Amino acid sequence: MERLSIQIQAIDNVAVAVHDLPAGTVLESGVTTRDAIPQAHKIALKDIPAGGEIVRYGVVLGYAKADIAAGSWINEHMLHLPESPALDNMPWGTNILTPDQLPDPVRTTWLGYKNENGPAGTRNLLGIVTTVQCAAGVVKVAVERIKRELLPKYPNVDGVVAITHPYGCGVAINAPMAYIPIRAITNVIRHPNFGGEIMVVGLGCEKLTYDRVLPPEDITPENCLTLQDCHGHAAMMQAIVDMAETKLKKLNLRKREELPLSELLIGMQCGGSDAFSGITANPAAGYAADMIVKGGGTVMFSEVTEVRDGVQMLAARCVSEKVRDKLAAEMKWYDDYLEAGGVDRDANPTPGNKAGGLANIVEKAMGSIAKSGTSPIVEVLSPAEKPSKHGLIYAATPASDIVCGPSQVASGIGLQVFMTGRGTPYGLEVSPVIKVCSRNEMKDHWFDLIDISAGDVATGKATIAEVGTEIFNMILDVASGLRQPYSDLYGFHNDMCIFNPAPIT
Repeated sequence: MERLSIQIQAIDNVAVAVHDLPAGTVLESGVTTRDAIPQAHKIALKDIPAGGEIVRYGVVLGYAKADIAAGSWINEHMLHLPESPALDNMPWGTNILTPDQLPDPVRTTWLGYKNENGPAGTRNLLGIVTTVQCAAGVVKVAVERIKRELLPKYPNVDGVVAITHPYGCGVAINAPMAYIPIRAITNVIRHPNFGGEIMVVGLGCEKLTYDRVLPPEDITPENCLTLQDCHGHAAMMQAIVDMAETKLKKLNLRKREELPLSELLIGMQCGGSDAFSGITANPAAGYAADMIVKGGGTVMFSEVTEVRDGVQMLAARCVSEKVRDKLAAEMKWYDDYLEAGGVDRDANPTPGNKAGGLANIVEKAMGSIAKSGTSPIVEVLSPAEKPSKHGLIYAATPASDIVCGPSQVASGIGLQVFMTGRGTPYGLEVSPVIKVCSRNEMKDHWFDLIDISAGDVATGKATIAEVGTEIFNMILDVASGLRQPYSDLYGFHNDMCIFNPAPIT
C-alpha cells in the first residue's frame, strides 16, 4: 500500500503528506483529512486547542493560534513561534556515539592531490585571488584568456578560477568585525585545491593591502601583481598571463594519488529546503557524513539560524566543555548580530521554504540538523576559520547559500554536498557541489540538474542507509575526479560572497 503520510516520532501530533492529498483521505493513523493537503505540508493528527503545542520531530514547533481540528491542514500562519533555547550551561557530552555505533565506510581510500599541510585537494586549480572588487573585471577577462591560450598546454591542471569578491575598499578595514572577511580571503588564497600556488592581484590603492592577507615572505613579485604598476591594458594582461603560466607549470606536475579518508574535508549545506529535507535528503547525507567520520575524514556543517533552535541537541554531542562553550558563543554572537539588524531568527525561512511545508525556523532547523549525522562534534569554528581536528565540525556561518558556501570554502572544503527540496542551480567553482533532492518530483522536474534523489525514502522504496551509501560513493567519486556533478558540467558557479558584518564606509 502506498504511503500517504509520515509521522516522525510517536509523540508528534502532526504528520507530513507524502503527496498532495484531497480532503477526505484516510491516513495511516485513521485520521481523515478535512482539507486538501499540499505535498510536504502538515496534517493535525488530533485536536489541538488554541495555545496547544504543535509537535514534529518530538519538538515543539510552536503554539496554535486558534483551535485546530484533527485532519486539518497546518501552515505557517497558524503557529506562534516559541522562545529560543537558552545558551547558558547547556549539558554537553550526553549523546556521544562511539565509533562502533557509526556505519562503516564502504570504501576507505580516494584519489586526491596531497598537500604539505592540511587536507588534500579534490581538484588541481590555479586560483587567482583579488584583494579588491576594483580588480575583478580585469582578472575575469584575463582568466578567460588564460583558459584559451595556456590551459591546453597543461593537461594536468583542471582549471583556472578567478576569486573575486565585494570587499577590499570602501570598507572599515580596522572595524572589530573586519577580521571575518579578511580571514576568509586569507584562507581562500591557500585553499587545498590551489596546490600551494599563490597568485594575488590588487589594484594598488585599496585598504586590503597584501600584508593583511599574506605573510611577509609571500609578498613577492612572483605571487603579487598590482594593476596600477602596469603600463596600459596590454601590459596589464600580459603580466597576469605570464605570472599564471609560471604557476601552471608547477601545478601541471601534480598527480592524484591514493589517499586515506583522513585527507578528505567536505562540507554539508542545504538550501531551498522543504518539509521532506529533514526526512529524506538531510538524514541520508548525515549517514554519508557518519561514514566519512568513521573512516577518519572530516565533515563540516553550518548555518547558525538553522541549528539555533536545536542547539541543545548539538551541545549534547560536543566532546568537551570547551567545544560546547564555543558553540554557545557563536550562537550568542549571531543572536546579537540579528538583534542589531532589527530581526530575529524567524526572518530566515523563505517563501519557497513555506510553500514546501516549513512553518517556521524551528521546523526548518530540526530538518537542517539531520545533515550532520550522529557523530560527536569535535570542534566549532568561527566564520571562515580553518579546522584543526578530524571528525565532525560545526562551522558557524550565515544560512544564506551564497554566503555559507564561500565561508566553507575559506575553511578548506574540497567538496560540498548540497541538499534541496525546492531546487537551486547553486554551485561553487573552487569546490565541486553534489546536489541531493528531498523528493522524486524534484528529480523528475530537474532530471539533468539534480545528481541524487532521496525521494524513495519518503515513499518507502529505499532506506536512509541505502541513499546515504549512494551519496557517500558519489562523494568519493567526485572528490577523486571520476565523476562530474551537474553544477560543474554546466559551469553553474555562484559568486564568492564573502561574509562581511563590518561597516561599509
